[in-house]
Amino acid sequence: MEVKGIQIKFLGAAREVGRSAFLLNDKVLLDYGIKPSDPPEYPVGSPRPETVVISHGHLDHCGVVPNLMDLEPVVLATPPTKHLTRLLAEDTLEIAERCCVPPFDPVDMQVLSRRTMVLDYLEDYSTEDYTITFLDAGHIPGSALTYVEFGDDTLLYTGDIKNSDTRLLNGSKIHYPEARALLVESTYFGKEHQDRKALEERFIESIRYTLDTGGNVVIPCFAIGRTQEILMILKEHGIGCFVDGMGVDVTDMLLKQPEYLKDSGRLKAAYGNATTVKGKMRRAVLDEPSVVVTTAGMLNGGPVLYYLKQIYDDPHDKLILTGFQVEGTNGRMALDTNTVEVDGEVLPLRCKLEQYSFSAHSGDSELKAIVKHMCDKGTEKVFCVHGDNTEAFAEWVRSEIGVDAYAPRLGEEYTV
Repeated sequence: MEVKGIQIKFLGAAREVGRSAFLLNDKVLLDYGIKPSDPPEYPVGSPRPETVVISHGHLDHCGVVPNLMDLEPVVLATPPTKHLTRLLAEDTLEIAERCCVPPFDPVDMQVLSRRTMVLDYLEDYSTEDYTITFLDAGHIPGSALTYVEFGDDTLLYTGDIKNSDTRLLNGSKIHYPEARALLVESTYFGKEHQDRKALEERFIESIRYTLDTGGNVVIPCFAIGRTQEILMILKEHGIGCFVDGMGVDVTDMLLKQPEYLKDSGRLKAAYGNATTVKGKMRRAVLDEPSVVVTTAGMLNGGPVLYYLKQIYDDPHDKLILTGFQVEGTNGRMALDTNTVEVDGEVLPLRCKLEQYSFSAHSGDSELKAIVKHMCDKGTEKVFCVHGDNTEAFAEWVRSEIGVDAYAPRLGEEYTV
């Protein structure tokens, strides 16, 4: 049966970063993620999709997909995303069991593995009502834009997207098909990224200064994408380091799927340059001036909490954040108040705190180029999602391009 029009329900990532979830015609759910605040926030509503698309393996896009398994949907993901979603689900369950009611159980995870259908870039998944195609998004290994066709009605969802190259990945190329509607991420609308070469030089100079003056450097990183990028930068500049946390398992997995990397040989060499922290070894890591790359990137869990307790009170040491810190996270609290919370105790940071934006998202000019490209090809409606400044982005689209644009609120519905 051919569906006329596409009804979009915005269940998350509406005027916020996190918990991405968009339901199309009550049948196709684009992402189902967690907002990594304390406590975590989940998408609104009670969707009952027949197909779930996971754009990529980050918690804010895939974190609560296992919760849907009683509905027996088909789940679509690229090969790396399938593995990363499983890895994140295991970690989420382990953390939740220590502090709160888990959002799913081990049986849900097993069902998710069975119900996930691998879909590679440019491959189609079709039913009587719709066709879904993945395109390379350049954000992390396996990340995908999602192109959905309900008969003649079409929609492109960017997920998280990066159009310029990094050491780890080639950027997404703007050759996207025509679509009546565009759901575009807005994380860095209004903000341009610093030149990557200059950023790396500042980053490395800061690390070397701290080591030369007898201090330790702790670099919290997202396990997926960011850990590997930082390891490659450190190797390129001849700095040895320790690597701790989930980033170790992720790197092992990515090296088994080299076709999703820009240069797997360079990642392998960078990984070999790092010392993997195992077991009781963690206690001795900071005995001498060291660099530690560890999870979690927003300080909301993982081994970084152990290292924070060791360095927070020493002005010779340094904490370097490497990406966006969502409101409500420990990392945002560190930036806003110069304090962190560890094991229920608020600690004042006497160590140095710095932030460098090694972002895996498109910056302002790249986001605008995506929208212009799509509107030039006939897009009639643009929905700005997954950002703190979506209203301004939508206003820019209306005033500069002359196309209808919206910044949906949580729970709103639109038909295109």
